[in-house]
Amino acid sequence: MSLTTARQFIARPSLRRFRGGWSVAAGLVAAMVLLPVLGLASQAALGSAGLWTHLLANVLPVALLDTLILLGGVALVAGLFGVALAVLVTAFDFPGRGALEWALLLPLAVPTYIIAYAYLDLLHPVGAFQGAIRALLGYASPRQFRLPDIRSMPGCIALLGLVLYPYVYLTTRILFLGQSANLVDAARTLGTSRWTVFWRVSLPMARPAIAVGVSLALMEALNDIGASEFLGVRTLTVSIYTTWVTRSDLPGATQIALLLLFLVIALVSLERWARRRQRFAAGRSNRPASARRVGGAAGIGLLLLGSVPVLFGFVVPALHLASEAWKRFQFAGISPRLAGEAVTTLALAASATALTLLLGLVVAYAGRLAPGRISAWSYRLATMGYAAPGTVVAIGVLIVLAPLDSWVDQTARQGFGVATGLLFMGSGAALVYAYVVRFLAIAAGSIEAGLARIPLSLDGAARTLGRTAGQTLFGIHLPLSKAALAAGALLVFVDCVKELPASLLLRPLNVETFATHLYGEAARGTYEEASMAALAIVAFGMLPVIVLARVGRGRR
Repeated sequence: MSLTTARQFIARPSLRRFRGGWSVAAGLVAAMVLLPVLGLASQAALGSAGLWTHLLANVLPVALLDTLILLGGVALVAGLFGVALAVLVTAFDFPGRGALEWALLLPLAVPTYIIAYAYLDLLHPVGAFQGAIRALLGYASPRQFRLPDIRSMPGCIALLGLVLYPYVYLTTRILFLGQSANLVDAARTLGTSRWTVFWRVSLPMARPAIAVGVSLALMEALNDIGASEFLGVRTLTVSIYTTWVTRSDLPGATQIALLLLFLVIALVSLERWARRRQRFAAGRSNRPASARRVGGAAGIGLLLLGSVPVLFGFVVPALHLASEAWKRFQFAGISPRLAGEAVTTLALAASATALTLLLGLVVAYAGRLAPGRISAWSYRLATMGYAAPGTVVAIGVLIVLAPLDSWVDQTARQGFGVATGLLFMGSGAALVYAYVVRFLAIAAGSIEAGLARIPLSLDGAARTLGRTAGQTLFGIHLPLSKAALAAGALLVFVDCVKELPASLLLRPLNVETFATHLYGEAARGTYEEASMAALAIVAFGMLPVIVLARVGRGRR
C-alpha cells in the first residue's frame, strides 16, 4: 500500500472517532501540564500591593544580579569547554580518542548539587587537600595559608561549568561529525589556513548546535538549587525556596517563580533567535571530514589535555564520594534509613516514569493519528514543563493540589464520616505529578522519534485487516518502537532520581529521597553521612551517559 493510499485510508470518516478520541486525550494531557502555570499566575495575582515593594527592595536586585552573573559565567565556561572538546575529538585522531569521546560525557552523571557537596568537603580549609598543600609549603595552620574559598560566585560558575559543558559538547560534536569535507576542501583550495577555515566555515555552521547546547546548560543552571545554596550564591531559584519555606510567603514565592519563568522563556526565545535563518545542507554524496592524525608525544598531550574536564568534573568527586562511603561503611555499615530512602526514591521514580511514558505515548500517538494544529499545540503545551525549573513546577503543583486535598477531605467527612487528610500532598502523588510535568517532554520526544521510523503504510495495512487504532498501537507500533520507549523510560527514571528542587518542596512529611537526604546532610555540614546516597545517585546517573555514548557511536 502506498503512502498516499494509507493516508486516504486513515482519513476515512469511520476512523475519525479514533482520531478525535486521541486528540481529546492529548488535549487533556496538555491541560494537566498547563494547570500548574495557571495556578502560579492566579496565586501571584493575589499578592498584596506592598509585597512587590519589599521584593524589589530586598530580594530581587541581589537574586536577579546573581542569577544573571551565574548564567553568563556558566555560558562562557560550558561554551568554551564544550566547543573546544568537540573540536578536539572530531578534528584530531590521537591515541585514546575513542575512550575520551564517551568519557567526556561522564560529568553528566554528577548532579550539580553533588559536585558542590563533594568539592566543599574536599577543599575545606582544614581538609586533607589543603592540609597536604600547607605541609608541602611549610605552613602550620589555615591562618598562614589557605586556598581561595570555593563558596563564591567564581567557585559556583567553575563547578557548574564543569558539570554542564557536556550539553554543549554533545550537540556541537554531532554537528561537526555531520559537516561535509567538501566545504573544508573548497575553502582550502582557495588558500585559507586550517585555523581560518575553522573560524569562517566550521564554527559558523555549528552556531545552531552551540546555541542549543548552551541554552540547555543554562536551563539546568537555572533549575539548580543545591549547588547555588551550598556555595553561597543567592539565585532566583534559591530565593523562591527561602521565600516560601523560611518566610512562609507563598504569594511572594509565586511572583519570583513567574519572574524565573519569564527568564526561561527569554532564554528559549534567545536560542531560537540565535538559530534564525540558519539552514545548512549537505548532500548525500558529500563525505565527512577526516580527522588529522596526531601520534607520539603530541597525541598523548592532546589526550591528557582533553581528560582534564573529566578528571575534575567526574573522577575527583566520584573517587572522593567512594572513599567517604567506604569509610562510613567501615564505621557504621549501611544505615537502615538509607535502605528506606532507596525504596522511596525508586518507588517514586518508577511511578513517575510509568505515568510519564503513558501520557507521552498519548501525546505522541495523537500527533501520528491526527496531524494538525490541535495535536501540534497539544504536544507543545504538554512538553513545556521541561523548560520550567523544578521549583516553579513544584509551587504550581502545590497551588493546584492543596485546594483539591482540602475539598476531598471535607467531602469525605461530610459524606462518609472519614477524614482523608492530605490525600495528594501526603501520599507522594503531588511529587509524582511534578515529575510528570517536568519530564513529559523526554518521554514524548523519545516515543515520537520511535514512531517516526515506522512507515505510515503499516497503519493502513493494519486497518485493512480490521484492526482498530488501539490494536494497531499495541500490535505494531509499540513492538517496533520498544527501543525508543526503553531509552525514554531510562532517561525519565534517572532524571526523577536526580531531581532535587521538586523533591525538596513536595515530598511528604518525614519522607526522604536520596536527593533530599543529601541536601539535608550537606546543609548541616555532615558530609560523610550523605556520601552513600550521593554515590548511588552518581551510579544511576551513569545509565543515560552509557545510552548517550551508544547513540553518539551510532551517528558516526
